[in-house]
Amino acid sequence: MKNHILPAIKLTLACIIVFAVIYPLSIWGIALIAAPNHGEGEVLTQKGRVVGYALIGQSFTQAKYFNGRPSAVGYNAAGSGGSNKGPTNPDYLASVKFAIDTFMLNNPSIKKEDVPVELVTASGSGLDPDISPKAALVQVPRIAKARNMSEDKLKELIKQHTESPLLGFMGPSKINVLKLNISLDNLN
Repeated sequence: MKNHILPAIKLTLACIIVFAVIYPLSIWGIALIAAPNHGEGEVLTQKGRVVGYALIGQSFTQAKYFNGRPSAVGYNAAGSGGSNKGPTNPDYLASVKFAIDTFMLNNPSIKKEDVPVELVTASGSGLDPDISPKAALVQVPRIAKARNMSEDKLKELIKQHTESPLLGFMGPSKINVLKLNISLDNLN
């Protein structure tokens, strides 16, 4: 038994040192050197005032703004998480139906089958800051009307803010909603 306890204790101590000290410190060091804002995240400002963070979604309820994904946690970064309700849960189905009805009410020019699923269902974290170009484009008529501006100008803004997939093929194209809305405000 002695032959097994001492190696087990040594292995446990080695794992603690590597995984609880060396690995976290190395990731932190890389973030300090290579990450935007030294690993503190990208802080977004408008007119000198902090309005949010690029990696955390926000709620936009006014017709003149692009909407992002709904959040099951109210965009609270301290309590990140999904709703844990499955696709057959009656409460979940009711909330999705309500989201679709609300979207249709605010965007009457869109057909129900053209509503992107991401605009009516929450992400797994509840903090998703991005939407697809399609989700942005279906909102163009509403925003153009609310801001009294041309749809072509909005489509060009969407094109400017579309981020390509990583390495050109890993993941979908996406648009950060907060950055897009800040640029939209700066147009006027």
